[in-house]
Amino acid sequence: MSEQTIPPTNDITAMRSVLFDTLRALGDKDKPMDIERAAAIKDVAQVIINSAKVEVDALKIIGGTGRRNLP
Repeated sequence: MSEQTIPPTNDITAMRSVLFDTLRALGDKDKPMDIERAAAIKDVAQVIINSAKVEVDALKIIGGTGRRNLP
């Protein structure tokens, strides 16, 4: 599999794309992705998810309807 690139957008669709690319790279029998690199990608994705959850919780508390980073 070719070197993974980060999509130019910062949204959930782009993150899913990176995560599925990582999954495919891990399963590549000829040249699997390094486990430590995959774990780092997973950890960063989890931080992004957690920050989005905080944004959603904050909107619920303040009664907001904004979607600044939540497509």
